[in-house]
Amino acid sequence: MAAGDGKCRGQHEVKCGGGSGSGSGGSSGGARLQRSLLALPTLLLLLFLNSFLLMLLPRVDAHDPQPEDWLLVSDESGVDGELDSYSTKEPKCDRKIVSSENGVTKGEIEAPELVNPEKHGRHCTFTFVAGPGERVRIQFHRFSLRGTPPDGSTIGVTPACSHEYLDMYTEIKDPKNVDLLNTPFGGRYCGPIGPRLRISLYSTIIISFYTDLVNTTSDLFLASYEFINGSKYIVGDPVPDTLCEFVIHSDFKKNGQFMTPTYPGIYPKNISCYYKFIGRKGQRIRLEFRDFDLFYGGSHCPFDQAKMFDGPDHISSPLIGTYCGQQRNLVIFSTGSTLLLTFTTIDRTADSQNRGFMGIFNFSESYVKLDFIGKDDSEHIRGTECDQRILSKKESNGTVYSPNYPFPYLPNVVCRYFIYGLQDAQNLERVKLQFFDRFDIPAELKDGKNSWSKLSSCSDGYLRIYLKGQETENAYDQPDDEFCGKTLPKTVVSSGPRLVMVFSSGKYQGGRFKAVYKFETEYMIPGTASPDGKCIFTYYSSSRKTGAFNSPRHPSNYPSNTICQYTFQSNPEEQVRLIFDQFTVHSEKDNVTYGTHCQEDWVEIYNVYKPQGDNMERLRLNGRYCGFSAPGPTESEQDAVGLRVMLRTDEENVKSGFLAEYKFIKKQKTVFKDCGCNISNAEYGIIHSPHWPQKYDGPDRSGGAFSCNWFIHVRPYHKILLWFQFFSVEGNPAERGCPAAVVRVWPDLDKVPIELCGEKLTNEAAVFISKSSLMRVSFLTADRAVGSKGFEGIWTEIQDNFLPSGPKCEQFLCSENNFCISKNLRCNGVPNCGVGDNSDEKNCVKDTEVNVLMLVGVGLGISSVLLIVMCIWCHRKRVRRREDGSLPHHVHVCERGARFASVDSGDRSLSPVLGARKAHHLSRTSLRTETVV
Repeated sequence: MAAGDGKCRGQHEVKCGGGSGSGSGGSSGGARLQRSLLALPTLLLLLFLNSFLLMLLPRVDAHDPQPEDWLLVSDESGVDGELDSYSTKEPKCDRKIVSSENGVTKGEIEAPELVNPEKHGRHCTFTFVAGPGERVRIQFHRFSLRGTPPDGSTIGVTPACSHEYLDMYTEIKDPKNVDLLNTPFGGRYCGPIGPRLRISLYSTIIISFYTDLVNTTSDLFLASYEFINGSKYIVGDPVPDTLCEFVIHSDFKKNGQFMTPTYPGIYPKNISCYYKFIGRKGQRIRLEFRDFDLFYGGSHCPFDQAKMFDGPDHISSPLIGTYCGQQRNLVIFSTGSTLLLTFTTIDRTADSQNRGFMGIFNFSESYVKLDFIGKDDSEHIRGTECDQRILSKKESNGTVYSPNYPFPYLPNVVCRYFIYGLQDAQNLERVKLQFFDRFDIPAELKDGKNSWSKLSSCSDGYLRIYLKGQETENAYDQPDDEFCGKTLPKTVVSSGPRLVMVFSSGKYQGGRFKAVYKFETEYMIPGTASPDGKCIFTYYSSSRKTGAFNSPRHPSNYPSNTICQYTFQSNPEEQVRLIFDQFTVHSEKDNVTYGTHCQEDWVEIYNVYKPQGDNMERLRLNGRYCGFSAPGPTESEQDAVGLRVMLRTDEENVKSGFLAEYKFIKKQKTVFKDCGCNISNAEYGIIHSPHWPQKYDGPDRSGGAFSCNWFIHVRPYHKILLWFQFFSVEGNPAERGCPAAVVRVWPDLDKVPIELCGEKLTNEAAVFISKSSLMRVSFLTADRAVGSKGFEGIWTEIQDNFLPSGPKCEQFLCSENNFCISKNLRCNGVPNCGVGDNSDEKNCVKDTEVNVLMLVGVGLGISSVLLIVMCIWCHRKRVRRREDGSLPHHVHVCERGARFASVDSGDRSLSPVLGARKAHHLSRTSLRTETVV
């Protein structure tokens, strides 16, 4: 035997050769026999010493861990110097630990120490068998097996856990008849992460360790085991022939503990358990889960799940809820005296690492009676002690009461009231809560006296109000209001469709309270709302000069079948201006966005008048709008008391609606304001935008937005023809309307005006004919207008009663458009006949016009030229005479006021040249000027 093999418990097998053979064979056989005989005394001595030591040492229990049990070395020996070898049986490394009455109930195990140079596959099995009424508990404290866990294997790498791993079996029914192949598999582990805590489902756990590596040390894993009492898993009366089905009767057990079959260890797969709680009449059951950890497969819990039913079975009893994942503060109450809890897991391949659940149960008659919850409007929330849910029935109302009403409520009670209005694509409501009759929630015992006072903080009992949906985020520590004492609380209104009340009675005996709730449609519109909850809002100049208003729930869709009214009431010295920033109102015809053609949903704008001494309002329609065409800037008339906007929707196909601004402005002394005028006693005229032909200004100008009005009056029995020769106003009627600037034309002052904007008008859209001898044109811009080229329009007085088949036109008849205009307008340089008709400007002969100033100028110019010519002529003539020396006697030069004196000739015998020079000299020295008498 090799050195160090003295602790091996394997036995050697001796193989002998044949008894006869050749001499060399016999000699070899004899040598072997001789060596065996020599080793025989040694073996006998070892056996004797072993027996002697066993007699001296105390008996070791089967469950007492001994390192010698697994300090094993593979033993293979052969004959020295020979090729043949005789391998021995590999020693066993299995270990079985059995619980006994007087034995040790817990201990530790380590990995076996093995030497395996040939890399044979070695299996070591650890079997733990608990006694009657016991379970086995295994907890790993150190785990570092060589290998890659299943979730870490990659392509090209040796398959996961292939050379060294540990298998778990925790669901072994019969330890005397173990069949691991048909036993539910508890998982295979390798790498650095070991199994979690395990509790046996029955009385046995088997751990199988495999390795084919050369060396194995005890550092690979360390685990502790313990035999624990299994009575806590027997929750109630077991149902015969079932694994974990129990019935708990309050007559035998009013309170206690319940848990999954292997809690806190990993729960088994593919099991089904139920716990049926049955109380006496008048009792209710309370389940409080102290720990809840199930596999989470989604919000609907399709895999492992716990279900609770408000009754004795899962068929006819209402379902309270289905739960999985991790739950905190899960407390369930029954409505009546029975409750069923089921626990189901599926058979899946994936490993499970969840603990299950553990909780406590209690049967009691002192839980809140549910009589105070209204039967018609309110509904008890199953699974809670006294929570109730109140859902709107479309602007319905009702009453809520304190627990045990009309009697005083009991201490240590917490009830929640969930009051929810409608909220969907068509509806949005808010909740109004008003307390009445009596309110009595003790605040705090003051100075030990039997008197209660309301403090700033309710330290004991309280009623908290949540108006903003805090319960959706479990933010119960952020109430909007908290009430206690005896003062009747104020009326509260939710800011959305949810209002939640949380009532905690505290430790003192209290009184009662009662409140009425009302569901009102929530329009989410700023302004002073109508007290009856209708979609009516008023905006007073005395309250606020500027602000915003919108369609219900904007930017969400407005509700169907709705009529909303917005009234803007100005002071006597003010007007109101409206600007629409966003606008989308349903219309079946996309190309119809303005006027009476809007038939589905629409917005209308009215001027509101209130005659003096008359309380009745009078409305005048300013325009109807739908589609994407936003109304242009709108300003109330000077004699109006304000504006009114109406939104009407039908029963289907809603849109996002509108967002607009209002502004109360100071009333101007004249209606014409920035531009415009009152035109009369004329046969034609031209109107244009401010600063024409330059652009009208945007918001940078100091005056703000423009407001212009033209009132055109012509002679009776005549009409007004208006056409825009040029038009460019920012906006697009088809796509977004005229929100920044608009031109309005009233062909009929009793009808709705026509709104214009855009880059260019068609010939048909550019021509307007008044119904009477009056026409109005206005131009308004918003503060956010950026400016554009503007417009130029030509208006002309035309004969009213002229028709092609009627009376003869005694003035001028336009050849193309057949308008009868004044003959004075012919050849005036202005196309008064309208679009495409220039007949009034054809064949024109222009008379010469006499201009007095021009004649005077021409005369002065001619006189100046003649004077200059005469002067030059005289000067040249005088020079020639002097040069010729023959200046005559008494010649008058420049008769205009002076003459030259006569000069006699001197010596005529001089040469011509000399004589000329002398004469010139004499003329320069001897001439004198005489005044003409």
